[in-house]
Amino acid sequence: MAAKSPLFYGSITAMVTPINRHGDVDLDAMQKLIEHHIEAGTHAIVSVGTTGESATLSIEENVKTILKAVEFAAGRIPVIAGAGANATSEAITMTKLLNGSGVAGCLSVVPYYNKPTQEGLYQHFKAIAQCTDLPQILYNVPGRTVTDMLPETVARLAKIKNIVAIKEASGDVSRVQKIKQLAGDDFIVLSGDDATGLDSMRAGGEGVISVTNNIAAADMAKMCNLALAGKFDEAEVINQRLMALHKGLFIESNPIPVKWACHRLGLIPELNLRLPLTVLSKEAQPKVEQALKIAGLL
Repeated sequence: MAAKSPLFYGSITAMVTPINRHGDVDLDAMQKLIEHHIEAGTHAIVSVGTTGESATLSIEENVKTILKAVEFAAGRIPVIAGAGANATSEAITMTKLLNGSGVAGCLSVVPYYNKPTQEGLYQHFKAIAQCTDLPQILYNVPGRTVTDMLPETVARLAKIKNIVAIKEASGDVSRVQKIKQLAGDDFIVLSGDDATGLDSMRAGGEGVISVTNNIAAADMAKMCNLALAGKFDEAEVINQRLMALHKGLFIESNPIPVKWACHRLGLIPELNLRLPLTVLSKEAQPKVEQALKIAGLL
C-alpha cells in the first residue's frame, strides 16, 4: 500500500448523483447509496466526479453535495471530492471551499476543451495544490478532455507535497509502471478504466476508481481485496464475470448507462439526468440488461 496516503486504495466508487424529478440532487437517495457502499465494503467514495455529473452542477451544488456526502459517511468511509474544472480559478475556488470539510482529498481533472500544453497542466495543478493542504489526486482522462497528461508531467507534479496520486483513465496499462518509475513507487496510481483496472493493479497500481462499483460494489471490493493480497487468479475470476458490465456501462456516454442500471436494480428511485445528458436509449437498454445478467446481478 502506498506510503503517502493509505486512504487511496482498493475499490473506490465514482458514485452517481441521484437527481429527482425537479432536477435537484436527491439527498435521501444519496444517503442510501452511501450506506449501500459502506455495507458492501467499498474502500472510498468519489462524490461529484464525472460519473456524478459534475459538469452540470454549479459550484454551490457541487460543494453542498460533497459536504452532505461527508456528513452521511460520518467517518465510516473516506469521501474524495470531485473538485476539478477547466478554469484554474474555478478549481481553486472549489478546492478552497472544501478546506476543513472533512474530505479525504480532491480529485482534479485535466482541464477539458482548453487543450493546455504539458507546461499549462503543470502550472494548473501546481496552483490548485498551493491553495490547500488537502491531498490531491490528478485525473487523466484523454478520451473526454482531449489533452493527455504525460507521465513526465505527472512526475514533475509528484514532487509537490500534497499531490499524492493519479486516476489514470487512458486505458494504457503500461502507464502504471512508467509513472511509478518516474514519480516514485510511493506515488499512488489508481485506474480510471474498469476494463483494465485489474491489469493496472497487476502492474503495480493501488486500486480502481470505478463506474462498475456503483452496481457491483461487493464484487468490486472483493476483487480489489484479492488483488491487493496478490491473489490475481482469484481476482480474475470475478473480473471476467464483470467484464461485459465494464464495457456495457460505456455503451453510451458515462453516466448514462450506469444510472439506468442503478435504477434497474433499485439503487436509485428515479432515473433523471441533467441535460445535455439523456436517458439510455431503448436500443442500448437490452445490452446493459444482458451485462447485468452475465454479472449475476439480475
